[in-house]
Amino acid sequence: MLKSLGKAILDFVTELGHITLLCVNSIRKVRRTHNLSNRVVDQLLHLGIKSVPMTIVTSAFVGMAFTLQVTKEFIRFGAGEMIGGIVAMAMWRELAPLITGVVFSGRVGAAISAELGSMKVTEQIDALKTLSQSPIKFLVIPRIIACIIGLPLLVGLSDVVGFLSGFLIANAANINPYAYFGSAESMLTIHDIVGGLIKAVVFGFVIAVISCHKGLSAKGGAKGVGIVTTRAVVDSLIAVFVLNYFLSTLLY
Repeated sequence: MLKSLGKAILDFVTELGHITLLCVNSIRKVRRTHNLSNRVVDQLLHLGIKSVPMTIVTSAFVGMAFTLQVTKEFIRFGAGEMIGGIVAMAMWRELAPLITGVVFSGRVGAAISAELGSMKVTEQIDALKTLSQSPIKFLVIPRIIACIIGLPLLVGLSDVVGFLSGFLIANAANINPYAYFGSAESMLTIHDIVGGLIKAVVFGFVIAVISCHKGLSAKGGAKGVGIVTTRAVVDSLIAVFVLNYFLSTLLY
């Protein structure tokens, strides 16, 4: 048991070290990388724009479910006029960044790791190196930048959709629309909005780095690609939940 535990700890530390080195190399090389715009736009379309429908659906139903539970309890205690503020704070601070990060981890993490993993096992990565092209410059950095830009935009969309879907449920429960929006205006601050976007930037960076690292470490053909894709999604999800706690502690 101790041997297995020690091996698991060593594997975790080694993996963390490799991810850290990829982060450092990406930051160093991004300043020396030119003509990134086209590749970043392509990745934004592939990773960000195509995630919009899933983001809208999940945020809408999360907002409605949360508002449904809050409305019942607040009306029972005679605090129905505070529902809009509570929904707004919950969406902007926690629910929208977390749910969108989870959706992004599943879709984008799998896409990045599977694509880079396929390139690795078919020796396309080696071909790039033979042509004196850095895989980090050509493949990793555009995906990281696209995730850093795309996830905050998706979180902003999720904030609005979740809040408005909550309004539909509150309105169906005969909550005054003016009270709903008025309490949101009085209780929600710019700090709440910026904090949620900071979370999105961190989540996007971490998801992209983990997924790129997993894809570039693939080996063993199609089976290896499947393994690294699963690990990329699982590790990204765990990282999102862990970082969410610490970021909430620091920001709020």
